[in-house]
Amino acid sequence: METYITFALLDYSWLMRYFDTRFLEEADKFIAALKPKTIKKLLYNIDLAEQTNDPRLFKKLKNDIWEFRTKYEGLQIRLLAFWDKSNNKETLVMATHGFIKKVDKVPENEIERAIRIRERYFETKSKK
Repeated sequence: METYITFALLDYSWLMRYFDTRFLEEADKFIAALKPKTIKKLLYNIDLAEQTNDPRLFKKLKNDIWEFRTKYEGLQIRLLAFWDKSNNKETLVMATHGFIKKVDKVPENEIERAIRIRERYFETKSKK
């Protein structure tokens, strides 16, 4: 069963948000393994993406998979994600997993992994 964690971001509740982000288990574990300053930068960029919808921070890849993009201390950190608009009350982006990008293109196996996690998420959700 997939779980998700909401990291405590700065309280900008008075600002407009295009979406809220939730972290599935694999994304949570990836983030927790990063250095504290890297985590802070990554979460800052996610928070900014939620407010600005900036494609430099949050970009569509393919097959309904998107990526959060963060560059920090020479690392290109990526969190893959998908939209969950099944709840009429809030628009969620579900982060599936993360990785350190070493080449210009996002590896196809990472996109396929995100697709599998997305499918499993919606299957589990429909059974509830």
